[in-house]
Amino acid sequence: MSVQAMTGSDYRNARRTFLIITHMRKVLIIASSILLISHLVYSQAVYEEERYVPETDPLALAKIEQWQELKFGLLMHWGAYSQWGIVESWSLCPEEYGWCVRTKGSNPNDYFTYKREYENLALTFNPVKFNPEKWAKAAKAAGMRYMVFTTKHHDGFTMFDSKYTDYKVTGSKSIFRQHPKANITKEIFDAFRSQDIWTGAYFSKPDWNSEYYWDPKYPPRDRNVNYEPEANPDRWQKFIDFTHNQILELMTDYGKVDILWLDGGWVAKTPKGQITDWYRGQLGEQNVNGYLKHRIVNQDINMDDLVVKARKKQPGLIVVDRAVHGKNQNYLTPENRVPEKPLPFPWESPMISGGGWSHTFNAKYMSGHKAIHLLVDIVSKGGNLLLNIAPGPDGTWQQGAYDLLEEYAAWMEVNSQAIYETNAMAPYKEDKVAITQKKDGTVYFLYMADENETTMPAQIKVKSLQPAIKAQVSLLGKGKLRWKNEGDGFVVTIPEKWRKNPPANYVWTIKVSALK
Repeated sequence: MSVQAMTGSDYRNARRTFLIITHMRKVLIIASSILLISHLVYSQAVYEEERYVPETDPLALAKIEQWQELKFGLLMHWGAYSQWGIVESWSLCPEEYGWCVRTKGSNPNDYFTYKREYENLALTFNPVKFNPEKWAKAAKAAGMRYMVFTTKHHDGFTMFDSKYTDYKVTGSKSIFRQHPKANITKEIFDAFRSQDIWTGAYFSKPDWNSEYYWDPKYPPRDRNVNYEPEANPDRWQKFIDFTHNQILELMTDYGKVDILWLDGGWVAKTPKGQITDWYRGQLGEQNVNGYLKHRIVNQDINMDDLVVKARKKQPGLIVVDRAVHGKNQNYLTPENRVPEKPLPFPWESPMISGGGWSHTFNAKYMSGHKAIHLLVDIVSKGGNLLLNIAPGPDGTWQQGAYDLLEEYAAWMEVNSQAIYETNAMAPYKEDKVAITQKKDGTVYFLYMADENETTMPAQIKVKSLQPAIKAQVSLLGKGKLRWKNEGDGFVVTIPEKWRKNPPANYVWTIKVSALK
């Protein structure tokens, strides 16, 4: 129907239809933006539940269940960048974010000079005081039951003796290559295994040193591959092969590996719809000039095939393809934060203990009070704590790291049974009391003392749970307690002699053998 032939009624109907369609388009755009925000705001528990895809491999499922009982692990970021005391890798990335700022080198404002000097750190990296056995013993004493080590970060510097690159700690020009412990990853894995601590290999999927990821024909644009993979299939296939080969080296030549912890979630198979939604969100109302700090690019490295090959080498291997939706993310890793409430799937919080993820000169470590409360908070919500400690360029931990682990060791000596092999239990926390539960029905009520609270209260109350009639109620590290029901809960009385001489610092645990 032509506009000239329209009646007034026709015009009004057409305009109404146009307005409805326009409104629907706006709604769709807003909805897409909301979905994008949900993707970025990873902390939403409901969203995380929707994004979790359970594993189907029976051996891996059993291993994940065992991992959930370990509760406390060690993460170590270490590489040649430790010599400068800077953020790991990211200063190589030409993006305008705070974590990419360049502050070292002869001319940090000249990107290519900086990149050359950064990569030359591999030639002077000489951690002659490297003693992984000392680290493993300290971790064991602190109660850590698994560890994850950065075998390679985004910069591509390989902390193991890979056959597929010379940019490695054992490289032909490395000053450290003749050292008896030059193959750092192997030494670390062996030392921690000797303490019955699970081993995990952190591995960066992007590699900013590989010519098959950042083609030297072009300058780097951002964190992503700097050429179009679909238009250069041979080069991209070489990068896929390179990545698979390095991971399979770790799965083959380094003994038992329990966890493959993959970082760089932007290297993933990314459907057109997800790409379109991402750009639509980035170019929304907040973006007035069209400038984007980085892109999103489909970067399919055949992850499903890689996992199958890796599990042939390491049956039951836990795979954590971080921030990539799908079954290859066996547990989720909310980074440097603790969710507000329990999450209905396996998860851990990687947390900085002092300084940054990588070595920081004169780092200040968290207090014992904060550290113990952090562990209790995470475990009471059903998660694991993965605590990061960053070795220095000489191969040592700072004294602050040892001091912190000694705080854990002293507390765990009394209270570890309230941590290991426990589950979250509603209401999870009441006021200052966190709650965990064993499979046999034993329940632990962990009183989280205030910063300067060193004397135990005369009474500790729980509002919503009650011991069974013949239950045994005790204070870990001391002995049996008197208790009585009060309303829907119960109250315990702390003997005066124990109040001024608590069994541990920071958190005190009441054990109840059974609830009503």
